[in-house]
Amino acid sequence: MVRWLSLALLLAAPLGGISAQTLLPTDAAMQAIADARVASGRYPGIVIGVLRPDGSRKIIVAGTGAGGAPLRPDAVFEIGSITKVFTAALLTQMVGAGEVRLDQPVRELLPAGTTVPSREGREITLGDLSTQVSGLPSLPTNFVPRDPANPYADYDGKRLLDYLRGAQLTRLPGERYEYSNLGVGLLGYALAVRGGGSYEQLLTARILRPLGLRETVVQLTPALRRRLAPGHDAAGTPVANWDLDALAGAGALRAPTADLLTFMAANVAAARDSMRAPLGRSLAQAHRRRAAAGSPIMGIGLGWHRLTADPDTVVWHNGGTGGYRTFAGFSQATGAAVVVMTNSSTPVDDIGVHLLTGRPLRPPAPWPAVIAIDSVAAQRVVGRYALSPAATLTVVRAGASLTVQLTGQPPFQLFPSAPGIFFLKAVDAQLEFELPADGGPATAVTLVQGGARPKAARIP
Repeated sequence: MVRWLSLALLLAAPLGGISAQTLLPTDAAMQAIADARVASGRYPGIVIGVLRPDGSRKIIVAGTGAGGAPLRPDAVFEIGSITKVFTAALLTQMVGAGEVRLDQPVRELLPAGTTVPSREGREITLGDLSTQVSGLPSLPTNFVPRDPANPYADYDGKRLLDYLRGAQLTRLPGERYEYSNLGVGLLGYALAVRGGGSYEQLLTARILRPLGLRETVVQLTPALRRRLAPGHDAAGTPVANWDLDALAGAGALRAPTADLLTFMAANVAAARDSMRAPLGRSLAQAHRRRAAAGSPIMGIGLGWHRLTADPDTVVWHNGGTGGYRTFAGFSQATGAAVVVMTNSSTPVDDIGVHLLTGRPLRPPAPWPAVIAIDSVAAQRVVGRYALSPAATLTVVRAGASLTVQLTGQPPFQLFPSAPGIFFLKAVDAQLEFELPADGGPATAVTLVQGGARPKAARIP
């Protein structure tokens, strides 16, 4: 899966073993964590929200928001792929109401005549989409944004249905886990079609309002827009906000930390007594492990991922758009919950896992030293490299610099750190080129990001 500034779950590297932690750190300790991240220069602003086992809440703030002013506790962030667990809640609510089934082919919810790929007679079900085992790729092959800075904005229902008409699966639905923004986006689209409204309308009526989430939205009101923390890439450069159309269910929501804490409180209550909490049975249904997710200790329910090591399980999801990273999770053993939000594309997952489990923090490493290279060395890496049928890395000369552009994304500058090795400041990633001994152009490149190392061959 291409994770580069996509609505991505960074699951390539297992988060490691965890241990039960009965108490969250003190407020002063959490403030120190937030302050240190801002001082690193990689996070303009950061908010940490916690729900303690006794039900008390605390929001910690550091850094800056709009116009360089101090970040407010009620700042609004794009929550990216955390949207997927809201889509799962909508799915389980509609299952509970008898409107859909988890084993129902998604084809049955789409407009009449819609073709959906299948394999060996096995159709993609709603449950497959929510558990990331649909067999669909991360992004559709016809994902060609008009504006790479806002890549999902023009991907509408017509393009989605056109893609499905010609798509072919490479394996059986349900066979194995592969994170797919396309798959959960399709789920949200299909549920909206069945519900007779837009994704936002259906989610608001069925999930957000009943749970008391008044400021979790797709479309910002003028008041919420004034509280929006401006997004930045990892180098601190302001970037555009993202808007999603047909794939809204994969990552379109914006929210303040307090709303997400309310959502987490509802999930904690549901995990402990699904019959007492509003929508409790539906929320609890999504927590149950249904498939493996790339690691012996990682599983997935409906939307939610599960990090498990005896005697505790952390139920969690994270999110990322062009200028934001977020984390939300809770401990099944203690009932503690954590929300972490930043207006930077630098991840915050380690903070969330640390607060819930005591696992050591893993702040981003300093950027490597930049070396000088001549024009001949630079020219050897220029070219196009195929990561997948839908994703190409394009390296070009831009004056005295090199830039790399992933399909559907804006170009970013490359910085040489060793012969054939370049890193990015806008994204926490590195490119390692295979250079032949005869001095010819690179034959392939490996993208190193989030623990994953996908290799891309040069396109002749």
